[in-house]
Amino acid sequence: MLENLQVPDFAAPATGGKTVDRVGLRGRPFVLYFYPKDNTPGCTDEGVQFRELHPEFANAGCSIYGVSRDSLTSHEGFKAKMSFPFELISDLDERLCQMFGVIKMKNMYGKEVRGIERSTFVVDGNGVVRREWRGVKVPGHAQEVLDFVRSL
Repeated sequence: MLENLQVPDFAAPATGGKTVDRVGLRGRPFVLYFYPKDNTPGCTDEGVQFRELHPEFANAGCSIYGVSRDSLTSHEGFKAKMSFPFELISDLDERLCQMFGVIKMKNMYGKEVRGIERSTFVVDGNGVVRREWRGVKVPGHAQEVLDFVRSL
């Protein structure tokens, strides 16, 4: 459990030629949602839910970032195709995945594979994890995260 723990400093490349770092995020809450792979059904559905609720997250003063091990090129295409109004972070070296403990062994078509367990973290303006969800089921998840953000 990471709840109530300080997020270590990090810097990671994101879409739009940006670098997302914890220092730059100081002072306002943010959501990091980790997902397995760009352009897959569950990951697309999850991103669409966050896209649809983005104005409400913005009204609550909260930023959203999607994180996967896909390349920036893949992320740029996925973001453009789905019209995501938030940045996607490329974690090719798995530093963020390791920091948040989201890499797991999973079964895919009867074969064990190493991948990202769908997980979401809400971090407050002081850099403290206030809530985490692991093994996320996509339907209704973004709304649950928004409801929590509004309670901060």
